[in-house]
Amino acid sequence: MAALRYAGLEDTDSEEELPPGWEERTTADGWVYYASHLEEKTQWEHPKSGKRKRVAGGLPYGWEQETDENGQVYFVDHINKRTTYLDPRLAFTVEDNPVKATPRQRYDGNSTAMEILQGRDLSGKVVIITGANSGIGFETAKSLALHGAYVVLACRNPSRGNDAVQRILGEWHKAKVEAMTLDLASLQSVQRFAEAFKSKNVPLHILICNAAIFGAPWSLTEDGLESTFQVNHLGHFYLVQLLEDILRRSSPARVVVVSSESHRFTEIKDSSGKLDFSLLSPSKKDYWAMLAYNRSKLCNILFSNELNRRLSPHGVTSNAVHPGNMMYSSIHRSWWVYTLLFTLARPFTKSM
Repeated sequence: MAALRYAGLEDTDSEEELPPGWEERTTADGWVYYASHLEEKTQWEHPKSGKRKRVAGGLPYGWEQETDENGQVYFVDHINKRTTYLDPRLAFTVEDNPVKATPRQRYDGNSTAMEILQGRDLSGKVVIITGANSGIGFETAKSLALHGAYVVLACRNPSRGNDAVQRILGEWHKAKVEAMTLDLASLQSVQRFAEAFKSKNVPLHILICNAAIFGAPWSLTEDGLESTFQVNHLGHFYLVQLLEDILRRSSPARVVVVSSESHRFTEIKDSSGKLDFSLLSPSKKDYWAMLAYNRSKLCNILFSNELNRRLSPHGVTSNAVHPGNMMYSSIHRSWWVYTLLFTLARPFTKSM
C-alpha cells in the first residue's frame, strides 16, 4: 500500500486514469508512452494497467504533426489556429496486442470522403481527376490532397480550375495541387493534356474519370460527335489510352470511372442484338438528352470492365462507381427543369 500511495494509485478509480504527476505522450510514429514528472522517467507501459497502447488511425481533419528543434512532436490545428503537444488521437487508442482482430470497417451512403480516407497516408501518390473544379470532382480532389497526394485538377475552364486550387490551399497550405487544362469535347485538347502531363516525368497512380455533362441540348463537338457521348465517354476513353503506359509503369495503379445507375435504363443494340453505333452519337432528330446520358454511362461501365480485364494482369485495376442518386451538384445546370427536379429531391439525397 505504501508503494501505491507513493505512486498515487490509490487516488484513482479507473485503471485508465493516470496517477498524479504522470503524462501521456506519443512518438512520431504513433506509439503511446508515459512520462513521470516526479521521478523524471518515461516508460511504455501504463503506470496503472501495465498495458501498451498506440493511437488509432490518422490525425483528424485540419491537424498536422510537426517536430520542434528539440525533437519533441507537437500538433497544429489549422482550423482553430492552435498548437499543442497533446496528440488529438489519444482519445482513440488501441492496445498493442488486442485479443482479436478488429473487423474491417464498413461504409454506407452516409459516409464522407474524409471518413473513408481517415488514417490513410497518400504521400507520394499522383492523381488526375477530370472535372475537379466543382461537385464530386472537387470534393474528391480536396480529400485526396489533404491526405498527402499530389493532385492534378484536369478542368475545361483554367480560371475555375485555379480557383479550385486556391480553395484547397486555403484549407491546407502544404497541399500539392495543380490545375491543368483539359477539354474532353476536343480530342486535340485531350492529346495536349496527356503530352503536358507526360512532360512532368512523374508517375500516375490514380486516374479518376469524373467529368460529365447531363441534360445538355444537342450539339456537335469540333470532332463532329454528339457532345454528351464525347465528353462523358469517348474523351475519357482516349485519355486513358494516352496515359496507359504511365499507369503500367506506376503499378499498382488504378482507373476509376464515375458512372451512374441510370445506365440500366437504356440500350445500345439494334433489334437484331448488334451494337448500333448510330445510338451512341445520334442526329438531332433522334436525340433525347436523358437517353444520351444513360448510354454514355453504360459505355463507361463496359469500358471499365474491359479495361480491368486487359490491364489488371499488369497491376492496373479499373472500377466503375455510382456516386449516389441525384446528388446535388452543378451537373443539372443545362436545363431549369432538371435543376428544379434536383432541388426537390435534395432533402432526400446525399449532398456534398
